[in-house]
Amino acid sequence: MVKHAKLSASSAHRWLVCPGSVSLSESFSDSSSQAAEEGTAAHALAEHKVRKALKQRSKRPVSQYDSDEMEACTDDYRDYVIGCFTKEAGSKVLLEQMVDYSAYCPEGFGTCDCIIVSDRKLHIVDLKYGVGVLVSSERNPQMMLYALGAIELFEDLYDFDDVELTIFQPRRENVSSYETTVEDLKKWAEEVVRPKAQEALSDSPSFHPSEAACMWCKAKNTCRARAEANMSMLRYEFAMPPTLLDEEIPVILEQAGHLKKWLSDIESYALDKALHGHKWDGFKVVQGRSRTVYKDEDAVKNACHEAGYDDIYNTKLIGLTEMKKLLGKEFYKEIIEPLTEKKPGSPSLVPETDKRKGIDILDEFKEEQ
Repeated sequence: MVKHAKLSASSAHRWLVCPGSVSLSESFSDSSSQAAEEGTAAHALAEHKVRKALKQRSKRPVSQYDSDEMEACTDDYRDYVIGCFTKEAGSKVLLEQMVDYSAYCPEGFGTCDCIIVSDRKLHIVDLKYGVGVLVSSERNPQMMLYALGAIELFEDLYDFDDVELTIFQPRRENVSSYETTVEDLKKWAEEVVRPKAQEALSDSPSFHPSEAACMWCKAKNTCRARAEANMSMLRYEFAMPPTLLDEEIPVILEQAGHLKKWLSDIESYALDKALHGHKWDGFKVVQGRSRTVYKDEDAVKNACHEAGYDDIYNTKLIGLTEMKKLLGKEFYKEIIEPLTEKKPGSPSLVPETDKRKGIDILDEFKEEQ
């Protein structure tokens, strides 16, 4: 069985923000998913390809998730790693390397997908095969903890000061790199990691529910702190919009997404428990709205043809993502991309911290003064 650190690097985005989530999550067992298993398969294949490119012995892994897309994505990852490796004179590449950052965080350890180290720079590369959430490397706590562990491992052997952290997320066409220094990382470890780690392992840690901290928390559905924070927002439900003050609207908007996600999580959790026999006071499980479907499409086709009806098909082009997978990136870029266009999406109201550039509102849409 794979041992997991209580204060793992992969969950640092959670426990650094909400130290109380560590003890609260201990009573929940680990669970897997198809996406997680697919990611594991992609990492194994990517490691194999890099090892072969480095002329190391490696046996190609086989999994039920093997596909043309995984082949292309792991090829891209291999090419990126080898490209970084060849740029650094005298560099060394380590794959699936265990690192220890317990100097700042009790029993803290993790496994780096790829470490490239030389006298000029330490480079950490992390493969993210997931497609759901776009991951940034900027001040990414998981990557920063990996870097701290790598510094502990190599700083006596190599004379590097610069550190580069890269998220390689091929299915989102996202290669995000962030540069920092050994001094900056150690300062962050002392000022942020050490006190948060101590609090997380204490008898009275604090709770700070937020979208980032709660997203992957195993205790999010029954966490009282999260419930209280969201229930406090529901008081606005009883005030009609015309009665709200301008300064109240941004407060509601800031919490709206988190509130919707919390309600959805609670509904999913309650339904799952009910389907396993739990009784909720005042609620029951009912069958959802039914829909009519063809039992046998071939039989329907034959019946229509025999009756003289042939115009029974709809055809349309496959989507852009599927087209790119089918044709390959090079052919798609050369032949299809010139035939595409980007249409602007619908306007959205987001916090000013959002990295997207704000749009200029046309005069006719501006509120009259």
